[in-house]
Amino acid sequence: MERDTDDRFNYRNIDSLLNSPIRLAVMSLLTGTEEAEFTYIRDAVGTTDGNLSRHLAKLEESRLIEVRKAFDGKKPVTYQRATVKGREELAAYVRNLEALIVSIRKDDLTENP
Repeated sequence: MERDTDDRFNYRNIDSLLNSPIRLAVMSLLTGTEEAEFTYIRDAVGTTDGNLSRHLAKLEESRLIEVRKAFDGKKPVTYQRATVKGREELAAYVRNLEALIVSIRKDDLTENP
């Protein structure tokens, strides 16, 4: 069988870091704004503090986001922002998904349930 040179179906092209629904939602939110405060992200994404903290840590470790800590009076506040790398990787992730989606014809979905 001849190898298909079409690489859009290769799972290695789908960024597993961004494939997490929470991380994808966070990165999508952050690319649409300069920066966002932790509780705003938590509420927008609909997750818990602990769960969000873990996902943000993974994004920060991969340098997709930067974290800035500040104080509002005496209260600590944490802000996140997407890095250039993060914005580029999200754009590449979306392009790869779009290539997969375009390859599915509506007729194929209804004919082969």
